[in-house]
Amino acid sequence: MADLHGCCRPCATCLLCLYSCQWITAKKEKRKGLRTTKCDCSWFLFLFCVFLFTLVWLYFTIIILNDFHNFNEFVFKQRKLWLDWSLVLLIGTAVLITYSAVLLLCGQPLKLHWLHKTLLILTALVVAAAFTGLGIKWAEEWRSAHISLQATGPFLHIGIVGGMTLLAWPLASFIYRTRNTGLKVFLLLVYCMVMIALYLAPLGITSPCIMEENQLPPKPALVGHRGAPMLAPENTLMSLRKAVDCDVQVFETDVMVSTDGVPFLMHDEELTRTTNVQDVFPERAALNSTAFNWTDLQQLDAGSWFLERRPFPTVQSLSAEDRDQVTEQRIPSLEQVLEAAKQSNISIMFDLRPENHSDYQSFVNATLEVILQSGIPLQRVLWLPDRFREQVKQQAPDIQQIYGRKRLQNEEPLLHVNLPYQNMSSEEIRQYRQDNISVNLYVVNQPWLFSVLWCSGVTSVTTNACQVLKEMKRPIWLLPSSTYLMIWIVADCTSFLVILWAFLLLKKCSQRRQSAESETDVLLTKINSLMHE
Repeated sequence: MADLHGCCRPCATCLLCLYSCQWITAKKEKRKGLRTTKCDCSWFLFLFCVFLFTLVWLYFTIIILNDFHNFNEFVFKQRKLWLDWSLVLLIGTAVLITYSAVLLLCGQPLKLHWLHKTLLILTALVVAAAFTGLGIKWAEEWRSAHISLQATGPFLHIGIVGGMTLLAWPLASFIYRTRNTGLKVFLLLVYCMVMIALYLAPLGITSPCIMEENQLPPKPALVGHRGAPMLAPENTLMSLRKAVDCDVQVFETDVMVSTDGVPFLMHDEELTRTTNVQDVFPERAALNSTAFNWTDLQQLDAGSWFLERRPFPTVQSLSAEDRDQVTEQRIPSLEQVLEAAKQSNISIMFDLRPENHSDYQSFVNATLEVILQSGIPLQRVLWLPDRFREQVKQQAPDIQQIYGRKRLQNEEPLLHVNLPYQNMSSEEIRQYRQDNISVNLYVVNQPWLFSVLWCSGVTSVTTNACQVLKEMKRPIWLLPSSTYLMIWIVADCTSFLVILWAFLLLKKCSQRRQSAESETDVLLTKINSLMHE
């Protein structure tokens, strides 16, 4: 292994455990005059690639955290096991990247122990499997990554320029030491082409948040996804009240109808995730929620699961009063929710689950009847289901029609659309805004994503984290174009000067070393001559 120097010297004892006897072997080889082999250099290059590969996966991990609650729900639906898998993902990724980073910082090139070579191969395979699984089972997250790059592109560009600039030092050292002219020219050409491309990259970077502050669209309104599910059990009256406290303008939910015709709030087909149905009706726990009558549904506890499973980390910070309220929650009827929404002066947007009902017509009629009898202003009822939309328009024309698709050519203009945030580009959002079409995107939980959509001009977002987005006063990525231009020029000029300095300085050092070696050779020659005489 290369000598430990600088800040690594105090860590020598710790690093011995990483390389075992290979460190001692390397020292002996160095004393014997043996140099690092091409195989050692290849392993160092592999280590560097694994580190970059894992670093990219860490970036993706941070991106998909916005949607990870969906994955948790999916696993529970399949395995009846609740766990915050995002913690497992973050810890695992942190371990992998820390391991490769520690090896990388210990010297170059490295004489790695066979155990570390095996672990590095396993690390590369694990990360590759993670990317493959993401592409097969969760392909929409690739679009999430594209959106994130729009936000982070200007800052990633500066970071990459800085990293490539630092690479000039070892590159210059290698070029001045090697005698292979062809390799020298090849490496220099590749490095110069990469740096020129990086210097000009901002010409192709388009971020919606590169704008003047006076051009910033209004802050998007907040739609509570099943209420405020980070602060209270989802689809409960407590969740609605917490959403109102977060200045949410719309309460988004799902409606089903019991066997005796009472519409109620429930997202899952079964009751096992958000109630204690397994304790109250163990023999019926696997049945569809629509197989229960309203009397049975009212016997279920719809809140205690929130404290037991802790679907979000925010559960730990609940006050004693909130915890008491949680245990009192029951499944609310649509009638109760409409009354609460009317008193709170917020709108309600809901979807119907037709796959759970044999007679969808009766399902729609029962829901419409409750809405019309509630007395809530129909303008505050947002209708999502596509089926029987024309019937709803005839019976209640003032209900706001929300479409879960983009507008089509040669059709009546849509006034409101509700889509996944991955399904609309910044350009489409701007165009819809110009055409006075309100756009609601779901589910938006992370501030970085909210910032991008804010800059793009989205009308509203559906969120689990209303308490976080409520506090945002401006997008976190907002950057005036003149400021970005200045940062771009300064970063490129600084990088160019550092690279030039690195090559000139190392060239001077190389010339001194060669001069010293020549003088040493001359002196040794004279000594040998004198000894022969």
